[in-house]
Amino acid sequence: MNRRAVARVRTNGFDRVDHFTLGVPVSNFTIRSLLFVGCATAALSFATAASAQDAPATATAAATDGTLGDIVVTAERRSENLQKVPISVGVLQGSDLRDYTAGGSDTLLELANRVPGLYAETTTGKIFPRFYIRGLGNIDFYLGASQPVSIIQDDVVLEHVVLKSNPVYDVAQIEVLRGPQGTLFGRNTTAGIIKFDTNKPTNEFTGRATASYGTYNTVTLDAGVGGPIVKDVLSFRVSGLYQHRDNWITNTYTGTTSADGTTGGKDKLGGFDEKDIRVQLELTPPDTGFTGLLSAHARDYSGTSTIFHRGGIPKGSNDVSNTPRAFVGLDEGAGNPQAYKTYGTSLNMKNDFGGVTLTSISAYETTSGYSRGDTDGGVATNFPGGLFFGESQGRVRDLDQLTQEVRLANNSTGRFKWQIGGIYFYSRDNTEFDQRGFFLLPGQAARNPNNFVLLRNTNTSYAGFGQASYEIVPKLTITGGVRVTNDTKSTRLVIGPHNAAGVSTFPATAPTFVRLSDTQPSWDVALRYQASDDVSLFARVAHSFRGPTIQGRNAVFSSAFVTAGSETITSYEAGFKSNLLGNTLRFNATGFYYKVKNIQLNGNDANNNGLLFNADQAQAWGGEAELTWRPVPNLTMGLGASVLHTEINDTRVYTPVCKLNGVVTCTVLNPMINVGAATLAQINGNPLPNAPKYQLDGNARYDFPLGNGGKLFVGGDVTLQGYTSLVPYKTVEYTTDGTFEAGLKAGYTAPEGAYEIAVFTRNVTNEKNLKGVLDNYNAAVFNDPRIVGVQLSGKF
Repeated sequence: MNRRAVARVRTNGFDRVDHFTLGVPVSNFTIRSLLFVGCATAALSFATAASAQDAPATATAAATDGTLGDIVVTAERRSENLQKVPISVGVLQGSDLRDYTAGGSDTLLELANRVPGLYAETTTGKIFPRFYIRGLGNIDFYLGASQPVSIIQDDVVLEHVVLKSNPVYDVAQIEVLRGPQGTLFGRNTTAGIIKFDTNKPTNEFTGRATASYGTYNTVTLDAGVGGPIVKDVLSFRVSGLYQHRDNWITNTYTGTTSADGTTGGKDKLGGFDEKDIRVQLELTPPDTGFTGLLSAHARDYSGTSTIFHRGGIPKGSNDVSNTPRAFVGLDEGAGNPQAYKTYGTSLNMKNDFGGVTLTSISAYETTSGYSRGDTDGGVATNFPGGLFFGESQGRVRDLDQLTQEVRLANNSTGRFKWQIGGIYFYSRDNTEFDQRGFFLLPGQAARNPNNFVLLRNTNTSYAGFGQASYEIVPKLTITGGVRVTNDTKSTRLVIGPHNAAGVSTFPATAPTFVRLSDTQPSWDVALRYQASDDVSLFARVAHSFRGPTIQGRNAVFSSAFVTAGSETITSYEAGFKSNLLGNTLRFNATGFYYKVKNIQLNGNDANNNGLLFNADQAQAWGGEAELTWRPVPNLTMGLGASVLHTEINDTRVYTPVCKLNGVVTCTVLNPMINVGAATLAQINGNPLPNAPKYQLDGNARYDFPLGNGGKLFVGGDVTLQGYTSLVPYKTVEYTTDGTFEAGLKAGYTAPEGAYEIAVFTRNVTNEKNLKGVLDNYNAAVFNDPRIVGVQLSGKF
């Protein structure tokens, strides 16, 4: 295992309408504020979340009789009531998500504010979200990075970080399955699953749309329409998403970079255009038991990559209030452009043979694009020893992902249920990095134009799995599953790096091809006891692993590849689920503890280059609670909460700290040592990065019935986040604590929910929250500003 990266020192629902808001040798196989809810009601709220199972998900968020109704989930690949699944799962309805994203925010990042125990962020724009469940995630910004959180869209696993950014639109329901889910889902899922189920074709003509318009000319249109082509035989659905925002960040730099004559950034930054379409065809021949669903989608995205505000975090403080969010001075990056095109298709076939159902899911995804940015976040500055410039570009020339899953399950509704299956996963990409950050020493006239690399990454994985559940005695059910997975990764250096004379600068003794492989089991056992008609108890033990990882981006700086071995996790959780007060109060809570051995962690070196390494272990404990309450038919309130303690345990692991050209740029609170020119901090006992100590989210809506059958309504939501460290080592600067955002909405809903018109505001108090950092430059990444707009929703 390569330890270049780190020195190991031995010293040790409401009733609402859906919206219309105004590795291996390369193969020849090449298919590519708590400001609360804006209501006049100052009540608590508990955001709906729960436990789930797997298959197409449906939900009835609120019944017409004033109760909460039921939520159907597919967390165990069977459609079941949320309250009867022995897994901790957060559930969000598509209509809720569309409200939260009316201001043009990223649908995936918004989830982090709505489901307890889930956190998401990005420092690479809209094409590279990073997810954390119960504190376990990956801060690596390498395009080939693996993550312990799997994304599943319509039963298809999306593994590459760019594919994970595929927008969510015309979605019916989102399920967040907390804890290891390696038995039934994904590939090597140690943290959990985020599962999206879109609206499917129907045998009746139906449609819904949400359109919104707001500040900065922000436009969102999310719509879907479908119906029968041949009644009861063939049906279709066409779904689309359009988002636009004007550039709103002023780049104050107007000169040229004297070192190479490169013009600075554009005058305006921060805008984007997102255009997506999905077409589905479903075949259901009568009296055959067969269902075939063919889906194809396309994405065309262009916008601005992440804006780093150099020096936005003052040394000795994490107060960013004096850093302007709408102004930045970038002398490189050519306007921080970013653009990707993605295409995909899947075929989901099921055949009901009476006693059993056979399911086959075949899928192919391909993407290509680039992202360029001024990574030092400002004008080149004279430091001791020279003038520093920082610019980087990452380009996926082509990425192909192919998956095939086959599953056989019995159709029993009795005491014994089972399913078995297998999955094959193949991914290959050609990724280019161009890192233009280094010092110009006195007398140097220009930077080297040849310091780029081209890498070919391949990942092959296959697994067999099985699960069974049995009602041992009335009201007591045991569920167990096992999966054996082989995961193989390889990285090959195809081009570069070179010096100005064209001579390779890659270490002569370092391998240009690295292959890692591992085979391990994943398993889980759960007990569920139905204590009464309204209350159930559950306990679960789960074990899973994340395969070995290769960090190839280091080649940009003429350094050898860095690797990390597999990490394994064992998790314990117990909780209860309840429907109380005549199904007007739903209250679920879970407590957990887990330990990750040989955990894969990341840091940055003096060039802001991502480093990869294993630490002996990390452990965490905490809990989540979700409550939804309809005290009266016209008022729905919710509150979600999570608490979390995470801890890295390895006295020998040190990571590089914030240091630029020999100067430490932040206040480090861990013991430090010097190894050569590097300054390292001991991280033993530190929390995992991006693991909030607590999260709170609330929402409420009150409807005022009118004589014509319509209603006026007012509602809102709020999120609050506790202490969060944004880097692996402890600092004063790179932390957040007590940050919050709130949103308000008010409007009119027509009789039968035919349409809804409303005004809204997101980030109503215009909070400026620190969402990410580039530590060497004390560079800050901020959340979106306040957006005010109008929204129109409709359905038929």
